[in-house]
Amino acid sequence: MAKSNVISILIVDDHEVVRNGIRSYLETLKEFDVVGEAESGEQAVKMVAELIPDVVLLDLIMPGMDGVETTRQIKKISPRTQVVILTSYHEDVHIFPALKAGATSYILKDMKMEKLVEVLQRAVRHEVTLHPLVAERVLQNLRGESEEPLFTELTERELDVLRLIAKGMTNSQIAEKLVISENTVKGHVSNILSKLHLADRTQVAVYAWQRGIVNREQMK
Repeated sequence: MAKSNVISILIVDDHEVVRNGIRSYLETLKEFDVVGEAESGEQAVKMVAELIPDVVLLDLIMPGMDGVETTRQIKKISPRTQVVILTSYHEDVHIFPALKAGATSYILKDMKMEKLVEVLQRAVRHEVTLHPLVAERVLQNLRGESEEPLFTELTERELDVLRLIAKGMTNSQIAEKLVISENTVKGHVSNILSKLHLADRTQVAVYAWQRGIVNREQMK
């Protein structure tokens, strides 16, 4: 736990040079206490349970547990801990699952250190910071949802896969049913998650039921 009026930070990135660079800068500022570093999501979750930091500065794409699942686990273990995503990616498939998982902010690695400090300060106050490119996508999503359902962006094949996901089928079962490869199914699933801005298969199934894409008659 951080000392009074000092913001405790856990830095999570699979690149040591990134962790060292951020840590070196933050350690020059009295208001921050870098309580640890982690190189994987699994390690980050364990350290959060032990340290309960004020803020986790988290890379999104890492070997093993990715940033979205890491965020979800962190918020489950320590709801008070704010997660700031620091990444190079600003595509929908990354943005919306991360925010839905509980990230407070989503910023890109082209950010200057001075600006990063402001983002960390804001996160402790539960204030959201989105990189301009990310904010633009969020606004487009909000406007788009008011105009037409997101599922209209899905291809016929993606709708087929979505319905089978809603029926509880695995990727291999879907591949057999549609006579396509399992890798092709994975590609369709990834596109579905991206287009619908959902985080996992469970959300896809719930979405399909809520929107009437599947119904009880189809489930028989």
